[in-house]
Amino acid sequence: MQAVLAALRDAEWLNETRARVYPRLLLAASVGIALIWIVAARGGVDLAGKPLGTDFLSFFTASELAQHGRAKDAYDVAAHWAAQQAAFGPAVGYSAFFYPPPYLLVCLPLALAPYFVSLIVWLAATGVAYWRVLRAWAGPRFEATVLLAFPAFLVNAGHGQNGFLSAALIGAGALWLERRPIVAGLLFGALVYKPQLALMIPIALIASRRWTTFVAAAISAATLCAATYLIWGEPVWRRFLDAAPMARAALERHLVGDEKMQSVFAAVRLLHGPLALAYGAQGLTALAVAAALFWLQRRDYRGPSEAAALIAATLLASPFLLDYDLTLLALPLVFLARQGLERGFAPFEKSVLALAYLLPLASRLLAGALDLPIAAPILAATLYFVVCRRPSRPAALIATAES
Repeated sequence: MQAVLAALRDAEWLNETRARVYPRLLLAASVGIALIWIVAARGGVDLAGKPLGTDFLSFFTASELAQHGRAKDAYDVAAHWAAQQAAFGPAVGYSAFFYPPPYLLVCLPLALAPYFVSLIVWLAATGVAYWRVLRAWAGPRFEATVLLAFPAFLVNAGHGQNGFLSAALIGAGALWLERRPIVAGLLFGALVYKPQLALMIPIALIASRRWTTFVAAAISAATLCAATYLIWGEPVWRRFLDAAPMARAALERHLVGDEKMQSVFAAVRLLHGPLALAYGAQGLTALAVAAALFWLQRRDYRGPSEAAALIAATLLASPFLLDYDLTLLALPLVFLARQGLERGFAPFEKSVLALAYLLPLASRLLAGALDLPIAAPILAATLYFVVCRRPSRPAALIATAES
């Protein structure tokens, strides 16, 4: 046991050579599996009986409905499902659309092209945006293969989801907090389309007293909401609010699948905990994460850990977090890796980095096969190492900045 602990504490096995070679092997395996999966599909339907891109069908058909003046029907299960069946046949399973109306603005142009053309353009456009943000975070020292092999890339692409877009918005906003506070706020406000990923943003901005960014985010979110009201009117918002109980039921009744979820809430439910305990644990986690953000600002005001802490906190705070949302996790991971290479790694830090890197690959498998939720503790450990990074400046300079 002591040998195992020592190996995890020091992680001498994770040297620079292995850190380069293993991701190359993982990337090759991922690309190979993806190609086999695509080639084995028949008529655009994969071996699991789902259209390639799975969740993208929800976005695509929402676009079709909106283009034909039926935007509100994206929140009507019967109408939305009928559009999906018209695209891929009556046997297709339903992909829900729980997003607020501002996401219809994003989806609107998708149905201008055929489904698979649109899917490729969607993944390419959002993927390039994500890639540019990730490279800005990582810097030139990291090989492209190390970043591309991160399993969340394949998970998000396989689902045709918006994880690239969400990570690009949050990552760019967090990166530009100091240099472009208004632009950062506009990007944060655009997350009104996926508010569960924006829970910690106002908390982080208040903790760091970034009022310009806070106001810009509020204006951005309000403008997008107002635009949807002007375009589609009050009915689309009423339908969205009427459908909200179904979204809550999807969370509470395993309709999405707790094994796919990465949150504390889902971990409690996967372990057969009652609903009240799941909500209570998630609420306490959110409070603890918020407290960590305030503590970080008190310890190292607007220091280099601020952006990574915001993103790591975001991943822990939301009860509704899918494995494709772990595209966000790459950002605090490259931050920790850069800091560790420059200033040394803390005990167990490299092991946590390795586990977090593989999390999008292993979390659903272990949760589904063994009822073993590993995401929440690994995400918590990631946040711990981010906020506990040594202050970047002496205490006297921190006090001066605060005054």
